[in-house]
Amino acid sequence: MAASDTAGSWAAAHPRLVTAIVSVVGYVVVIGSFVGLVPFPRLTPATVNLFSDLIAVVNSVALTLLVLGVAFVRRGDVERHRAAMLGAFGLILVFLVLYVWKQAGGFTKGLVVMEGQFLASYAGLVSGAYLLMLAVHVLLSIVAVPFVVHALVLGLTQPIEALPNTAHPTVGRIAVAAWTTSLALGILTYVMLNHVYSWETIRGAGLLVLAGTRSAVSADHGRLTR
Repeated sequence: MAASDTAGSWAAAHPRLVTAIVSVVGYVVVIGSFVGLVPFPRLTPATVNLFSDLIAVVNSVALTLLVLGVAFVRRGDVERHRAAMLGAFGLILVFLVLYVWKQAGGFTKGLVVMEGQFLASYAGLVSGAYLLMLAVHVLLSIVAVPFVVHALVLGLTQPIEALPNTAHPTVGRIAVAAWTTSLALGILTYVMLNHVYSWETIRGAGLLVLAGTRSAVSADHGRLTR
């Protein structure tokens, strides 16, 4: 038996263990990047903005593939379902590289509501809504990892005809629900931060991006912080 066949058989027999290992490695790499253990080249402000736009595009395509993947499996088109889900997973890996690089090599953007902007009179509510959506987005992106990985491991190591009798359908539904909600909120907060309101630079925020986000109203060239 070839080494790849042996590894595949072992993964098929221990899907939960494989899920745990891959999830932990993923968490460690991301956290290590945020705290500076994994070096990234420095980015210019223009490149940070470019990365923000690229991330939004990647997430939009990933969200579309997830929706299509659900539609395919409901129609019984397993092959297209698998292709869509693998495509979405690949795009999430691209997103992860761009996002971590943007944070570790660049800076975090904090929301700023300026006078004259949409609902500026309710800057506190706007900021609160943004923070809530961002918090749910980040939380779901973290929580979804083991579910996404487990669904992927089962889908790649088990025979297609056996998948309905595994945890794949249940885990897959949880993964898709968390994943699509996280992506949708990420896209919405991107639009708010980059195309509806203004932003300020928060360097070294990393995972503490939520703590650095605030709303402000410009007045006579000054700024009233809330």
